[in-house]
Amino acid sequence: MTDAAFVFRIDGVEVDARPGQTIMEAADAAGIYIPRLCDHEGLRHQGGCRVCTVRTGGRSVAACTQPAEPGLEVENDTEARNKVRRDLVEMLFHEGNHLCPICEKSGNCELQAMAYRLDMTAPTRFPWLEPCRPLDASHPDIALDTNRCISCGRCIRASQDVDGKGVFGYVGRGIHRRVAVNGANLAATDAAITDHAMSPEVCPVGCIIRKREGFAVPIGSRRFDHGLIGSEIEGKKR
Repeated sequence: MTDAAFVFRIDGVEVDARPGQTIMEAADAAGIYIPRLCDHEGLRHQGGCRVCTVRTGGRSVAACTQPAEPGLEVENDTEARNKVRRDLVEMLFHEGNHLCPICEKSGNCELQAMAYRLDMTAPTRFPWLEPCRPLDASHPDIALDTNRCISCGRCIRASQDVDGKGVFGYVGRGIHRRVAVNGANLAATDAAITDHAMSPEVCPVGCIIRKREGFAVPIGSRRFDHGLIGSEIEGKKR
């Protein structure tokens, strides 16, 4: 890897990059949006959701973990890539209980917003798993509805790396993998409402619920009510 800045291409557009940057980091700096759900600014990259999958060098890679390299030709905003993303997002809807009209996160939900961006408005192709997990309302300030969880791991990384606590972790394997707390319930952990893991922007869906703050932002004034997800990145495009 060179020690100097270099150039590669995303969908034929030249992108400047620095050594150590991932494809996604360089794309963000250039105002090119690559869809993502598990990746979040300030957290280590995981490459778990695969929504950021791009194609380069004849293979598919996660843009959030794949290093940028001089001369790469990257396919991002193509029908083939977006079809894969629609399939992944649709499966995430089917694996949980996402009832957008009655969810407090509606309008601020990244899964919902990603579906709109990818023109996926009616998930019907896969059987619904319809999990039935108990709501954990044991904590005085926070409730957990893991029926909505998409296993992005953002709360896990935020709790471990930013808060230094490890309140959350994965349990189970394969389709049975889910996020759990490191105690009998959330009240039995050292979780606090001031933790970064509990901040509204960390959980992309309506799984982590801050009590007494529901509908603080009215419908119509929420993050994605007036713009597509990713528009803040595309607004930086030179």
